[in-house]
Amino acid sequence: MAIIECRDVSKSFGEKLALDRISLDVPEGRIFGLLGPNGAGKTTLIRIINRITIPDSGEVLFNGRPITQRDVERIGYMPEERGLYRKMKVGEQAIYLARLKGMSASEARNGLKEWFLRFGIQDWWDKKVEELSKGMAQKIQFITTVVHKPSLMILDEPFSGFDPVNAEIIRREILRLKEEGATIILSTHNMESVEELCDNIALINKSRLVVSGGVEQIRREYGNNNVELVYTDADGCHTEVLPRETDGTSTLQNFLSKGVTVNSYRELMPRMNDIFIKLVTEKQ
Repeated sequence: MAIIECRDVSKSFGEKLALDRISLDVPEGRIFGLLGPNGAGKTTLIRIINRITIPDSGEVLFNGRPITQRDVERIGYMPEERGLYRKMKVGEQAIYLARLKGMSASEARNGLKEWFLRFGIQDWWDKKVEELSKGMAQKIQFITTVVHKPSLMILDEPFSGFDPVNAEIIRREILRLKEEGATIILSTHNMESVEELCDNIALINKSRLVVSGGVEQIRREYGNNNVELVYTDADGCHTEVLPRETDGTSTLQNFLSKGVTVNSYRELMPRMNDIFIKLVTEKQ
């Protein structure tokens, strides 16, 4: 079942066409990668889903019906443009943002304290936002995005500004939230994160949908149908790339008959980064 369905969504700003009849489904309980180069239309689509912007035509469905402002309260949105009030105390600001999502003061405080403890930043509760590093401010924004336990979370470039250690912490939390039943739309340029985290993706380029589907399905579709065979013989270890046959058994038997030891035999599939570059440059 799709939690979000975009049906022929189009949007222009003056003479600039931002989205051209975009149709895609975001499956419930999955991590959905929304990909595309800068200016492709990703942020416009995200803002339409959040009802910040209204489409010129088309519609967005939430659980099978037109999305309403009440539905938006069940969405956690972390925009790429971060915005915290620098003069407020961290805890005070976090409670304020949580209450905007419908939490009571006590619910917000308890939920936030739990998240601060999980991230090991409980000592920052009474410090001012202007004292935070960029990475620390990112953590606060992530926490305020997810603390009200939304059924849908939209994270726009969530790893921006994080060092590898803290990026890994956020990755683990995203996977944990998925295991707990959340649906996550992940807008990112980090193709490594796409391969590690995403179940499905949609690639938008120049306002149009280029490709959508399961990550493994797309990697297989754009592969060259080759396999990698690693084997050991009297001269040592070797690697060969061979055309994939319908039944790889004959290839393996052929090598085994030569008295070699087959160490591994695997299908070669392109990286998402290579597919991204290929599709974007082809369209240009």
